[in-house]
Amino acid sequence: MASNLATTYKDLTPAPQLDKATLNKMVWRSLFLQMSFNYERMQAGGWLYGILPALEKIHTNKEDLALSMQHNLEFFNTHPFLVTFVMGIVLSLEQVKADIPTIRAVRVAAMGPLGGIGDAIFWLTLVPITAGIAANFALDGSIIGPILFLVIFNVVQFVVRYFLMHWSYNLGSSAIGALTKHAKEFTHAATLLGIFVVGALIANMGSTTVAWTIANGESPIVIQSVIDSIFPKLIPLGLTCGLYWLIAKKNWSVVACIVLLLVVGIVGGFVGAFV
Repeated sequence: MASNLATTYKDLTPAPQLDKATLNKMVWRSLFLQMSFNYERMQAGGWLYGILPALEKIHTNKEDLALSMQHNLEFFNTHPFLVTFVMGIVLSLEQVKADIPTIRAVRVAAMGPLGGIGDAIFWLTLVPITAGIAANFALDGSIIGPILFLVIFNVVQFVVRYFLMHWSYNLGSSAIGALTKHAKEFTHAATLLGIFVVGALIANMGSTTVAWTIANGESPIVIQSVIDSIFPKLIPLGLTCGLYWLIAKKNWSVVACIVLLLVVGIVGGFVGAFV
C-alpha cells in the first residue's frame, strides 16, 4: 500500500541532467498512456511505462528504482495529450531526489487542472476547426479532407507534447503555477471559441430540410422555404440543441444520440418528411 512506502530514497545524490534523446523517447512513449487503462488506477501503467527510461537513468540504485516505480504506479489520470507536462515536472523532482511525499503531491497537483485545459484546446477548439476545414474538401469528394484532418490534428498534438516535455522539465515544479495561472480565463476563452465554431458549422454544414408542401393551387406552399424565410437553418439548430439537452439534462450517451439520429433519419426519409 502507498502508506507503507519509504519517504526518501537511499541515494540522495542528484542525478545528471536528462539528455534530449531520453526526453524525446518519453514523448513517443506518452502515446501509450492509456494502454492499460483500468478503473482502479486509471492510466498508472501507461504513466510508468512513459517515464521508465528516465527513472532508470536517474536511479542507479536498484532499491530506489523499485521504490520510484512503486509510487509511480499509484492512481494517475490526466489529459492524454498534455501528460508530458506532468512528466517533465515529476522527473525534475526525481532528478534532485526530492522526498517521495513531495513528488506524489506535485504529481497529483499537476495532473488535475489539465483535464479542462486539454478539453478546451483539443476537443472544443482544435477538432471543430480542423473538422470544419477538412469537411469542405470531403463534401466535394476529395481524399484530401480526411488526410488534412489527420495531419493538422496530429502535428498540433505532437508539437504540444514535445514543447511541454522540455519546457516543464527545465522549469520544474514552478511550471504548475505558470500553466495554471490563467487557466480559468484560457479555458473559458477556448470554450467560447469552440462553441462559436460549432455554431458556424451548424450554419454551413447543417442540411436537414423538410419535404412537406401545402397545396395552394398553382403555387404550393413549401414549408422549408417558409422556415428559411423566418430562421434559416432552424432545423439543424433544433436538432443540435435537442441533442445537447439529451446529453446534458437527460444523461444520454453519445452513442444513444447517434442511434436516435439514425432512426429519425431513416423513418423520416421513409415517410417523406425529410429531403
